[in-house]
Amino acid sequence: MPVYWEITPPAPGTSPGAFALASGDGAEYRLKLAPNISMGPVGFARMIAISAGFLALPLLAVLGTPVLWGLLPFAGLALWGLWYALQRNRAERERLREELRLTRESIEIHRINPRTPAQHWQANPYWVRVKLKEKGAPVENYLTLEGAGRVVELGAFLSPEERADLYDELSRALRHLR
Repeated sequence: MPVYWEITPPAPGTSPGAFALASGDGAEYRLKLAPNISMGPVGFARMIAISAGFLALPLLAVLGTPVLWGLLPFAGLALWGLWYALQRNRAERERLREELRLTRESIEIHRINPRTPAQHWQANPYWVRVKLKEKGAPVENYLTLEGAGRVVELGAFLSPEERADLYDELSRALRHLR
C-alpha cells in the first residue's frame, strides 16, 4: 500500500511498522500518499520486447520486398509511441503525491500534481470531519475531509480498499489528538 505514516513521538513499546498513537503534547502525524507504480523496469522492457515482436510479425510477410521499407518507419513510430507513453506515465505517477501533517493545532494537506500547481489546505483538526462515502460518489469509498469551509478529497489515486483503511487510521489519529 502506498501509504506511509510517520508518527513522532511514537508510543512506548510499539513495534516498528505498526500504526501507533503518538504520545505527548507535541504529537505529530505525517502521512505520505503516493500512487502505486505497477510496472517496474523489467516489466517495461518485456512490454517493449513483446510489442516489437508483434509489430515484426506482419513484416515477415513482406521481407525482401520494397514494401518492407515503406512499413518499417510506421512500425518504428508505433513502438516509439508506446515507449514514450509508458515513460511519461511513469514519470507523472512518480511526481504525484499527497502529504498530510496532523498536530493538535492544525491539519495540513499538500498535494503535488505533475502538470498543475501544488494545492494546499489547512484547518483546525478539532472541527475537521473525515467522511467515507461508500456508494453514490464519483468513486467507490470516496474519502473526504471537511473543514475550514471546504471539502477536500484525499487519496484519489488509491484503491477503494486502501481508502477504507486510510479512513480508519485517519479517524483514529484525529480522535486521539482531540
